[in-house]
Amino acid sequence: MDDPTIWHRLLFAFTIIYHYLFPQLTMGLAPLIAWWRYRAWRGDAGCRDLARFWTRILGVTFAVGVVTGIPMEFQFGTNWAAFTRYSGAVIGQTLAMEGMFAFFFESAFIGALIWGDGRLSERTLMFAALGVFVGSWASAYFILVTNAFMQHPVGYVTSPDGTLAIGDLMAYLLNPWAMVTFFHNMSAAVVTGTFVVAGVGAFHALRGTHSGFARDCLHWGTAIGLAAAFIVAFPTGDQQAKTVAKYQPTALAGMEGRFVSGDMADIDLIGEPDVAAERLDNPIRIPAALSFLATGSFHGNVPGLKEFPRDQWPDNIELLYYSFHIMVGLGTGFIVLMGIANLLRWRGRLLTARPLLWILVISMPLPYIANTAGWCAAELGRQPWLVYGLFRTVQGSSHAVPSGTVVFTLLGWLGMYFLLGVLYLVLVGREIIHGPFAVHDPGHHPYTRIPDGSDASSQAKGDHHG
Repeated sequence: MDDPTIWHRLLFAFTIIYHYLFPQLTMGLAPLIAWWRYRAWRGDAGCRDLARFWTRILGVTFAVGVVTGIPMEFQFGTNWAAFTRYSGAVIGQTLAMEGMFAFFFESAFIGALIWGDGRLSERTLMFAALGVFVGSWASAYFILVTNAFMQHPVGYVTSPDGTLAIGDLMAYLLNPWAMVTFFHNMSAAVVTGTFVVAGVGAFHALRGTHSGFARDCLHWGTAIGLAAAFIVAFPTGDQQAKTVAKYQPTALAGMEGRFVSGDMADIDLIGEPDVAAERLDNPIRIPAALSFLATGSFHGNVPGLKEFPRDQWPDNIELLYYSFHIMVGLGTGFIVLMGIANLLRWRGRLLTARPLLWILVISMPLPYIANTAGWCAAELGRQPWLVYGLFRTVQGSSHAVPSGTVVFTLLGWLGMYFLLGVLYLVLVGREIIHGPFAVHDPGHHPYTRIPDGSDASSQAKGDHHG
C-alpha cells in the first residue's frame, strides 16, 4: 500500500463511481421525460404531471453530476500525468467534443426545460426535453468512445516521440467496442431510471397519496423497465460478452474464474476463485453455456488464464469475478421482478399488491449497484493495462505525487462527497414526499387522505391520470 499508483487508482475509482451515480439517472430519465412531454403536447395531463415532477429530479441530479464530474477531469493532470502525456492527443479529442458539443447542448436545453415550464408552450417544452435526451446520450457516447480506446485501441498512430495521436478519426469514433458498450450502458441507465420511477410510484401507492401519479409511475416504470432489462441482457449483454471474448480473452477468463482452456466451457453461476491454486472452488455450473455466450457455438473453445503469461492476468481476479457475477445476477433478477410487476399490472392488481410494492421501493438502489459492479468488471478486466496491450497502468500515474498526498486528497473528497450526498438526498427526498406538485406551488395542498385512496391535492388539480 506504499505504492502511489494504488492510491491514485483508489482515488479515481472512488470519484468516478460516486460521480456515475448521478449521470445514470439523468440519462435514464431523459428519454422518459421526452416521451411524457410528447404525450403532454398531445393533451395527456397525467404525463404532463409526470414530466414536471421528474424534470425537477433531473435538474437536481444533473447539477450534482456536474459538480462531481469536475474532479475527474483534473485527475488526468494531477494523478495520471504520464498517461495524459502518452495518449492525451487521442482521448483529448472526445473529451473536448463531450464538453464543447454534447454537454453545452444538454445544459442549454435542460435550463429551458426546468425554467420554461409555465412560460413556454407544450410543443417547445417537448423539443427542449428531446434536446436534453439527445445531449445527454451524445455526451455518454463521447465518454464511452474515450473508454473504448482504452479497452480496444483503434484509429491511432505512434508519434516519433513514442506518444499516440489520431490516425483515423472515424475509426476512432466508430470503435466497435464503443458501439456495443454504448447500447449496453444506455439500456442499463434506462433500467436505473425506470426502477426509480416505479419505486416512487410504489412509495405513494403504499402511502395512499397521489393515486393517479402513483399509477402512472408504476405503469411507465414497469413497462419500460421490463423492456430495458431484457435489452441489457439480450442483445446488448450478449454482444458485450462476445466483444470481450474477442478482444480481451484474459478479462473473460477472469470474470468467469476460468483457468483452463477448452471447448464446451461452462458458465459458473457462483463459485470461489482460488487464484493461488488456480481453480474455482464450489462452482454451480451451466454446461457449455460460456462457449455459446462467447463464440456462438456450444463447442467453441474459450481460453483459460493459464494460456497467457502471468503478468497479463487481471491483477484482482477475485474482485473482477464477484463484480461480474453481481452484475449478471442482479440483471437477471430485474427481468424477473419487472416481469412479475407487469403481470400484476395487466391483471389490475399492482396497486394493491403491497408486498411487491415494498419490493419495488426497496429495489431502487439495486440498479446503481449493478451498474457500479458492471463498470468495475470492465475496468478490472482491462488491467494491467491503461491502454490495452499498449500502455500499462503502472506507467501512467503521476510518480512525482507521493502516497501521502493522494491519501490526504482521498480523505478530503470522502468528507465533501458525504456532505454533498446528504444534501442531494434531502433535496430529492423532499420532492418525492411532496409528489407531483412542487413544494413552492401556490396551489399545493397538504396531504389529506380521502376514502378512495387518492388525496386532496390530486382532486384539487383534477385526476386525469390514465
